Order: sequence, then C-alpha cells, then structure tokens
Amino acid sequence: MARIPESFIQDLLNRVDVVDVVERYLPLKKAGQNYSACCPFHKEKSPSFTVSPTKQFYHCFGCGAHGSAVNFVMEYEGLSFPEAVRKLAESVGLQVPQEAAAIEPKGEPGIYDVLKTASDYYRQQLKSAPQAIAYLKGRGLDGKTAAHFGLGYAPAGHALKQIFEDYDWNKLLAEAGLIGEDEESHRRYDRFRDRVMFPILNQRGSVIGFGGRVMGDAKPKYLNSPETPVFEKGRELYGLTQARAAIRANGRVLVVEGYMDVVMLAQHGVEYAVATLGTACTPHHVQKLLKLADEVVFCFDGDKAGRKAAWRALENSLEYLVDGKRLAFLFLPEEHDPDSYVQAFGRERFEEVVTQDAVPLAQFLLRELSAQVELDTEEGRAKLVHLAKPLLTRVQAPAYALMVKKRLAQLCQLELSELEPILSTGQGNSGVQQQHDHYVSRQGYVPMPQDEGWQPVQAYEGAGDAPQYGDGGQQRFKRRGDGNWKGKRKGSKWRNDDDERPFLPPRVQPDMVQGLLQLVLYEPVLATGVEPVWLTWPDNGDDLLLDVLKSARQHGARMNSSQLLELWRESEHYTRLAALAAKGTEKFDRWPPEERQSEFVNSLAAAGQSLVRAATLNRKAELEHRQAHGGLSDAERQEYMMLLIQSRSSAN
Repeated sequence: MARIPESFIQDLLNRVDVVDVVERYLPLKKAGQNYSACCPFHKEKSPSFTVSPTKQFYHCFGCGAHGSAVNFVMEYEGLSFPEAVRKLAESVGLQVPQEAAAIEPKGEPGIYDVLKTASDYYRQQLKSAPQAIAYLKGRGLDGKTAAHFGLGYAPAGHALKQIFEDYDWNKLLAEAGLIGEDEESHRRYDRFRDRVMFPILNQRGSVIGFGGRVMGDAKPKYLNSPETPVFEKGRELYGLTQARAAIRANGRVLVVEGYMDVVMLAQHGVEYAVATLGTACTPHHVQKLLKLADEVVFCFDGDKAGRKAAWRALENSLEYLVDGKRLAFLFLPEEHDPDSYVQAFGRERFEEVVTQDAVPLAQFLLRELSAQVELDTEEGRAKLVHLAKPLLTRVQAPAYALMVKKRLAQLCQLELSELEPILSTGQGNSGVQQQHDHYVSRQGYVPMPQDEGWQPVQAYEGAGDAPQYGDGGQQRFKRRGDGNWKGKRKGSKWRNDDDERPFLPPRVQPDMVQGLLQLVLYEPVLATGVEPVWLTWPDNGDDLLLDVLKSARQHGARMNSSQLLELWRESEHYTRLAALAAKGTEKFDRWPPEERQSEFVNSLAAAGQSLVRAATLNRKAELEHRQAHGGLSDAERQEYMMLLIQSRSSAN
C-alpha cells in the first residue's frame, strides 16, 4: 500500500517550525526560551501550554497534550496523519511523493497494512452491494455520511481470499482479527460475512478494527473485532477521530452506545458524539473524554439495561472527576435511541434535551441510592450513608466531593459536620489492617509476625518493586543477632546452605527503563556523547530500550525529540513512547543540561548492572533446575560455580 516515505517526513519536520505552525492557530507569548499560551485542547484560565523551538514540540502541563507540528495539526483540525502531513507540506511548498506506492516497503507488511487493505476492499464492495445500500438508505443514511465514516460491506463467504493470496497461511490476518479458524478442521473463514462494516480508527486515523452489523435478524446483531496488538476495546472510542474538532468547538462530548447513533447524529449536525465498542465505559475512556472536553454527557436508553450501563459509567468516573468539569447522564424515552430520536425530532430538539434533561452525576448518584432506601426512617437514612460512603471516598476532586457531601447530609437530615466523621471513619482496626495488608501485598510481601524479635531478610537489593514470590507472598525471616538460622517457609524448611534455598531472580525494574527512555526521548543527543555500552547488554526480552538508544546514537546529532519519536509512528510502541516523551518533558524540562547529562550516564550504568545481574541470576536458576532434573556437565558445573561467586559478590 502507498506510504509517505520516512525520509520525507523527517525533511518536512526539518523545514517547518513548530512555533510558526502553532501560531497560525493561536497567539503565543515568549516565556524564557519557550513560548506559552492557554491550551487549545482544554479550557484553562492561566497558560500551561508551552512550545519549544529547540526541541520542536509542544506540551501542555495541564492535560498532557504533547507532540510535533504534525501532531498539533492532527489534533487541532481533526485530521489523519497523511492529511496533516500534506497540509504542512503545502505550507512550505513541498509535494508529498506520489510514487510512494511503488517504493518497496521495509520488511514485510504489518498489521496496519492488512487492516487498511481490508477496509479499502470493504468500501469498494459497498458500491456493488445493492442489499447493503438499500439497508443503509432504509436507516436514513445518505452516501456523503457513509463515505465520511468509511462504511463498507463484507460479502458472504471467503471474500478476503480475493485480495490476500496468502489467505490460508498469513499470520497477520489472524492477528488483525480478520479471519477465524475452525477448531476441528483448522480451516480458515472470514470473521465478517454479509455485514455492513464500520471501520474503527485510532487517534492517528489508522484502521485498527471493525464493527460489523447484520442486515437481517441473524445473531449477533453487531460483531466487533477481537482484541489485537493494535486494538483494545476498553481504550478506543468509535468516531473519535471524526468528532475531535467538533468536541473542541462545542466543549462537549456525547457518549452513546451504537455505531449508527454516532453516524446518524453526525449526519444531523450533532458531530461531537462517540460510542463505546461493545463494552461499558471504562476508566480509560473517562480519562480520555475529560481531557477532550469540559462536559461529558452519557446518553443511554431509558430501560433497565440502559440504567445499569449508566451506573457502571458512573462508578468508573468517580476517581477521575475534576472540579470545573461536568459529567451528566441523559436517558431517552424507552422507544427511542439517539439514532431514532434525532431522525424523529431533529437536531435542535435533540440538543435541547441534552442541555435541559441530562442529569448531573451527583444528582444521579444520590437519586439511584435514595431509591434503594426509605428516607423517612432513621434506618433508611443510615443505610443511604452506608451505600454512599465507599463511592464518595473515591472522589478526588475536593470542591465536587464537598458539594455531594452537603447534599447527602441534607437528605439524611444531618449537619455536614456530623456527616464528615462518619464518612472519614474506617472499618475499625480490622479495616485498617485490611488496607495495610492490601498495600503490602502489592509490594510483594506480607506483614511480619507480631514479635519484635523478628525482621525480614533483605532478599532484594534493587530499586523499585519488591520481588514476587511464588508462594503467594510468604516471606523469609531471621532472628536479630543470628544471621545463620533461617526460619520456616510455608509448606517447607530451608537448610543452612544458601545454595539449596529456593531462589527467584530479580528483574530489571520498569521505573529504571522508563526513566531512561524518558530522558533519551527528551534529549536524543545524549546518546551520542557516551560509549554505546548498551551494545554489550545481555538480552532481556525487551528490545524497545535498545532500539531507542541505538536510534538516538545514530540520529541524535541531527534529530530533535519530535523527529526521533516519528521513527516509531507506524509501530505498536508509538503510543507508549509518546506518553513517555510527554512525561519526560514534564520531568526534565527544568533540569540544567549538566544534570541531564549526569542522570543519563548514571541511568545507563544502573540499567547495565541490573541487566547483567538479572541475566546472571536467571542463568544460575536455570542451571539449578537442570541439576535437580538430570544433573550438569563438567562445563556447566564450572559455569555454575562462577555464577554463584558473581551473584554473591554482587549482593554484597
């Protein structure tokens, strides 16, 4: 498939200035070495949006928006990646290479390639599928809207064989969720057959999955792509790419349940609607939505299922509520969904209902809980406090939490000063101990015995998380003043000889890797000023850190942060790296250069030592296992002794 060459993108980023690009859309003020403004991606009164001419990226310390000039145009105008590249290219008099389709791709096609190929095929098939066209027209959809959302048609049978010659053995088709395989015959089949197709796009405009809708009474009515390396239902929203500009313009996002709801609302001018993908609204959805708009309205059917879905959305929203932002719930009459309502009454009436009838989250919460109790009795009011307490403790927004507590106090005929101690009181000593147990179990160990003559053995020297033991968290103990005696382990005893002791090798700490990635993404040139010690590191199964360091070493002298990040634009790692780059900006932007240099050198040394130690102990554990199951050769026995000496010396 046609691609924009990476060399062209790098050349484009060299020619455009992110400051000039951003200033076309909003005024910037000089602030030291950078420029600042109020963020265009969320409402704020004081500027937290900065643009760096040296790093060639923008970053908002309020909502976390971050990226290059290309990212800014994508986000601000709601364009796909190719569209944003073409727009920037035109602004500096460059023409995007038209011969890109003839260029040999680097390596084999990836998962995005097969999804894009399938999407293009489905769109072409819709043009010659009269039954699908009739179905869409019968639903009130016009051709312009269908084209805007890239709707298509998946024919019956093994239709994808027509475009994938290697259909029967291409692993990517299965990884992309396009085909299934019969468990008995192992024969492949198209996952989507005789369905109207709705392509699902990520924030860069790439196809990552599909939703397929039957045109008759077959079940299931909707069929979604399965979870794949590029598609997680709990993280994506249908229609967000198309709705982004309208969400920003209106300051509101409407969350509905169906693809046709989004498409039909957009056709009638309500272009700020998105849909979940066959799942309840997740915490990740809520976080994403609150970054996009100051008002989030969940629109559900008025039946029992709709109210259940609304309550789950409420529960998933509590921890992410922000003072100054509004979450509300709209319940349409049971005979209507957003699709039918907007067709029956039009845009103005629908938006009037959204504005006037949507119930604020706090009101919905207390109304639903109050319906479960008898407020005219002391027992009922006490039960209401009991039901509300675990929900209110999750609310982190101070002003919002205070308002809800005041309203709860009124309902329960209490003063706020009387209610506050009840809500802040734990579950007694057992409740406190449970919370303590939960905390320490996440750290990988359990509380030590209640005997001050005992203390835990320091079994792990590394920074970060404590090791996870296979016995469910049981820990080693020794009595103070006696370093030789080893205590009991659940279900067994340890002997005096350390060599016989069960052993779990430590791993390289994620915080260490992430910190190093953040720093090198922030300032790639750091990798050019040191010896490439990472080339001698043992393999730990995660090549991303090594790939970033190698690329920074190769290109860092002539690439800024944004250009380095663009090398992973089509990779499944792009989202993670972009988030790390944003965190790196917040962390290192105020550090002086010499401190960043020192941090980089120290982090490299620590990561190398941790990798070597982990590899040594992993190999030691492997040899111990082989010794217990068949014995070792003379060479392996000698290797084991060397590893034993190394592990003991590194532990001291």
